[in-house]
Amino acid sequence: MEKKYLISRRTALITGVSAIGALLLPGCKKPTLPTYGNLLRMGDLLTYSAQRALLPGQSLAKEYSSGDISSFPATGTVNPADETTKSFSQEYANHLRNGFADWKLKIDGKVSKPGSYSLTDLQKFPLRKQITRHTCEEGWTAIAEWNGVPLGLVLQQAGIMQSARFVNFYSYDGWIDSIDMMDAFHPQTILAYGMNGKDLPIQHGAPVRLRVETQIGYKSMKYLQRIEVTDQFIDTGDSGWAWYTGI
Repeated sequence: MEKKYLISRRTALITGVSAIGALLLPGCKKPTLPTYGNLLRMGDLLTYSAQRALLPGQSLAKEYSSGDISSFPATGTVNPADETTKSFSQEYANHLRNGFADWKLKIDGKVSKPGSYSLTDLQKFPLRKQITRHTCEEGWTAIAEWNGVPLGLVLQQAGIMQSARFVNFYSYDGWIDSIDMMDAFHPQTILAYGMNGKDLPIQHGAPVRLRVETQIGYKSMKYLQRIEVTDQFIDTGDSGWAWYTGI
């Protein structure tokens, strides 16, 4: 995994940890930092605290022109419709066979209007297009255009509650991950259903994937199945990756 921020001065670290408590996030009074019970997770806390304190909360990741779009491998991707793999999902296989006509993204938890959104429902929201760089934890990068709806708009439509702190994502291939409210309401955090002017390809997470442009690539979860808004941090503890990987 890459760590992009090396804070060399002790004063910067102290400032980062103390100032984070003063930040305001959409939908909550103060951010609640994840708490970890082992030393291997301390790097998450330092990276999170320093970036939240030293950088403006809604700073945009660099966007590019169409001429910068590059080849984009789908390394490590396992199609959830492949019944020969441990990630096989019969539900996803059925959706794929039907062209995702009956697919819906469930949103529940700390929302006043829980429900499910079809691909057509998501496409009715204002469209956001962005050409951004994907920075993979394996060291390579790629640039692509993503079309989708800002996650914040969907959360507002679902009636996010004041007690909300985190947004959890569940995928058809068994992954669980989360982001905080600052990243959830970042204007470049989108539910992407298009890539390079076409429908999102299977190998890139069709029909809808998350794009978190302010973090390392693996936070942009593919094959979205469910979104849960919560007031508590849930650390699955078995992913092998850091929870926060700001870039």
